[in-house]
Amino acid sequence: MRALATLLVANSLLLVPLWIANGGVRPHFLAIEAVLLVGAFLALPHRPWSSVAAWVVSGLVVCLGVLWLGEAAARLSLARSLNLYLDLRLLSSVGSLLSGALGTFRGTLVMVVGVSIFAGSLLGLALLLQSLRTDRASRARWVGVALVVVALALVPGRWLHPAGVAFGLTSVDLVRAQAVQLRLMLGERERFAAELAVAPTSYRSQAGLFTALEGRDVIMAFVESYGMTALADPRYGPVVRPRLAAMDSTLSGAGLFVATGRLQAPSQGGQSWLGHGSVLSGLWLENQLRYDLLLASQRGTLVDDFRAAGYRTTAIMPAITLAWPEGERFGYDEIYDRDRIDYAGPPLNWVTMPDQFTWSFLERVVRSSPDRRPLFAQLGLISSHAPWTPILPVLDDWDSIGNGSVFHAWDGAGEQPEVLGRDSDRVREHYAMAIAYAIDVMASYAARYVDEGTVLIAMGDHQPAPLITGDDDARSVPVHVIVSDEALLAPYLSWGFLPGTEPDTTGDEPPRMDAFRDWFVRAFSAQVVEGP
Repeated sequence: MRALATLLVANSLLLVPLWIANGGVRPHFLAIEAVLLVGAFLALPHRPWSSVAAWVVSGLVVCLGVLWLGEAAARLSLARSLNLYLDLRLLSSVGSLLSGALGTFRGTLVMVVGVSIFAGSLLGLALLLQSLRTDRASRARWVGVALVVVALALVPGRWLHPAGVAFGLTSVDLVRAQAVQLRLMLGERERFAAELAVAPTSYRSQAGLFTALEGRDVIMAFVESYGMTALADPRYGPVVRPRLAAMDSTLSGAGLFVATGRLQAPSQGGQSWLGHGSVLSGLWLENQLRYDLLLASQRGTLVDDFRAAGYRTTAIMPAITLAWPEGERFGYDEIYDRDRIDYAGPPLNWVTMPDQFTWSFLERVVRSSPDRRPLFAQLGLISSHAPWTPILPVLDDWDSIGNGSVFHAWDGAGEQPEVLGRDSDRVREHYAMAIAYAIDVMASYAARYVDEGTVLIAMGDHQPAPLITGDDDARSVPVHVIVSDEALLAPYLSWGFLPGTEPDTTGDEPPRMDAFRDWFVRAFSAQVVEGP
């Protein structure tokens, strides 16, 4: 019975995270390493060194289980595999996300429970392994030898099961995958340096940078988790597409014109900054290392391009709650993070402030500045960030928003994230409603504030997590351009955009986000040359 219990515990530590990632007991139901482990300790004599071995092996097994949990979390939240070389730094973000979604007390409690489970698993498995050792030759020792032989025989025979890979070498698979990731990351610097060598660093004007914009303010808004799934998936389209149709009607009634296309984002489910950086830099930032290499380089960005054209550059990032040296590297003239935004309303779970306040702040503070230079403003809109509760209404009276204290009416409203998260169908319903809110607010803002002196570009930062999209959805996001002068849409229409609020979904793969900078500079400048 002790051997069976040990096998069950070791097998669970190695396979349960994999089952979580795959949504069921597949593709393996037995880890060969667990059989080998039990057999080896049944065959070991009762010696002090074997007791040490039990603790060491238990630590390795539990750590492998934690790594598999990380693999499951990466697949479910970011639609990719775990990359230890890059992802260890995200551990602090996990704590912040838990605190934001569940509150400080509940988030801390979850982390404490997690550490307790880790320690309990380590202790339990070590004691079980120690209990398997024997002082003399016995039947147990021969059973152990037999299990070792069986485990080794299963290695070449694990593909013979009619349902597929019934027996797995999970730890071997994980270590091999991480070794491949490490090799790729060690070569990433050279690949990125080669791309930098051939990509234009910055632009300087011969006949006028951005002359076609004629000094208009350019607002670039990134809408959290706004992917093509929101339009194309039958679970969300019936909610979101009518909001797009309503936006089309609202904008038309305000004398505005809109064109919509698609871009391919470098990430899914999170790491929005990779999409932001790809658009700004014109480089494909598909992982954190490439983003860090961009920051360490002298590469110019769209921020530099606008500054060279005489623009004032501003970033409004309500989700930034800590120091943000990346913003200083990009060189914005002004950076408004959460602490610099005069929001007096309540946080709404993870969301520090609703989108309507962010739009209002842009107009009330940033665009009302006495600095009369044209403005390039980047906005990070976060109301459509998980956990997608509460869903706020759009306030008709924008003048009532002020410092945001009006939003205290929704403090504590809606389902609590931990309650909503128990029902996947309800989570998906709230995702659609959150995107609908983001669209409605954008339409209301544009109808009120977009004028002859404004170009509004709004795009999704990435697709939502696989829980929302499914496992194999593309990473494309919608891009809306709203103007009062229809002639400004001509370059976008030539690039494949369509008039209206819905993009073409019948064509080829859309351009990647890194294509935007070079295209935009050349489309709206009379003549430019690449500069150092």
